[in-house]
Amino acid sequence: MVTQAPDPNPTQEEPSTGGDRPLVLVVEDNVSNFVLIARMLSYIGIDTQWKTSGYEVVEFARRLPKVDLILMDIRLPYEDGYEALKKIRASEALKDVPVIAVTAEASQEQMRKAREAGFNGFIGKPLDPDRFPDQIRRLLAGEEVWEL
Repeated sequence: MVTQAPDPNPTQEEPSTGGDRPLVLVVEDNVSNFVLIARMLSYIGIDTQWKTSGYEVVEFARRLPKVDLILMDIRLPYEDGYEALKKIRASEALKDVPVIAVTAEASQEQMRKAREAGFNGFIGKPLDPDRFPDQIRRLLAGEEVWEL
């Protein structure tokens, strides 16, 4: 039996989901941004879990019963989104989970860099509450979303 390392963020809730609802792991260091994302996702019937940095994101995600999508901020403390993506892609359990770059550094250059790094999509901040639910639905349906 494999034992998991203790959670480096003990103040966060233990992972749980609402059953058959999709689960999105949001890797975001800004509390306000996470709250906004979680509320928009909850409104369309999607559960969220939160990690504040790319550090140990694979270990955290493995504790979840499932992960349907990962929204990854690029600029994170300790380990940025690009480093975290490399570890996710190297993980047998998570290698096929779509990982979407979500960043305030929204430009064609950043989008190109994210595509070359292996992200499955790109959503620029600030998030548009009118477009975001549709972007997430499309991503969960297997479509690509590359939008500033």
